[in-house]
Amino acid sequence: MDELKGKVAIVTGASTPRGIGNATAKRFAQAGASVFLVAEGTAEQLETAVRECRAFPHAGRIESALIDLGEPGAAERMVAQADTLFGRIDVLMNNAAIRISEDFGNYTRAQFDLGVAVNLAAPFFASQAVLPILRRQGGGRILNIASQMGHVTFTQKALYGLSKAALIHLTKSMAYELGRENIIVNAISPGPIDTQRSLARSPELARRLLDKVPVGRLGEPEEIADLAFYLASSSPAFLQGQDIVIDGGYIIH
Repeated sequence: MDELKGKVAIVTGASTPRGIGNATAKRFAQAGASVFLVAEGTAEQLETAVRECRAFPHAGRIESALIDLGEPGAAERMVAQADTLFGRIDVLMNNAAIRISEDFGNYTRAQFDLGVAVNLAAPFFASQAVLPILRRQGGGRILNIASQMGHVTFTQKALYGLSKAALIHLTKSMAYELGRENIIVNAISPGPIDTQRSLARSPELARRLLDKVPVGRLGEPEEIADLAFYLASSSPAFLQGQDIVIDGGYIIH
């Protein structure tokens, strides 16, 4: 249970109960990592996530910060704060995202700017900021949480899908440029996941989603967390620049 002992991971979007970031932060802590949980949500939710991570007997140091990654400069400040707290960073997991659902033709410039700021600019600038730290340590891992919507389309998801498709391309570009420095960059594209948000969707939307999933169910946040753990810990360095779709078969038909 100590595969990540001595390692430090940043996980963004880590506070939402039953969220992917929350589940992954706990999976990292369970494996002995020190974790910096970052979220834009409520302080109460973040404090709960921190307590749950600290409850694992092998967990390293667990710290947190409320940061709005939609603000210019916030991603860079997040990385600097983590480096100050822990003295190193081994894993950067860019998970925080915002879904703005709107019929195409009705998006506002403010919605577009916010979606791009959180879903694309924040991972971009956090990854740039962490590079000097990874280089001084001789390498590390960057993991971007994209989406199946970066591959396929769905009602009212033009902006979200656009930002996630761009994040997938960014993953490949970083991997191509940084691979020789032992900086391993990959992405995960989850399909419909049974998070707090998905449970709040309308029954009609849930039915439409499930009709497209061959395995006939929503995914669990822990299934994404397990894959994130593999990519952050034991995955081979030859696995580079990949976007791994985990969606119950959603995009295969």
